[in-house]
Amino acid sequence: MTSSTTLKLPDELKQRIARVAEATGQSPHSFMVEAIEAQTGLAERRRRFIASALEAEREVARFGIVHDGDEVLSYLQARLTGQT
Repeated sequence: MTSSTTLKLPDELKQRIARVAEATGQSPHSFMVEAIEAQTGLAERRRRFIASALEAEREVARFGIVHDGDEVLSYLQARLTGQT
């Protein structure tokens, strides 16, 4: 089900949307829906990423298990060159 929403846009932005939508073979409406959906997805992924980072920070504070970044990089580079 869909519902209507009124979105007030500055005239310049509305004109830009119309030009880009036409150039991509879309209606301004479908272009805006696609853009809002994409930005919503980005915001949701960013929020999940931050939540995951904060959880990792809490785990480090609780358990104290960490690896030095330079050591990890050296290990990975060695593995890529066939070293154990």
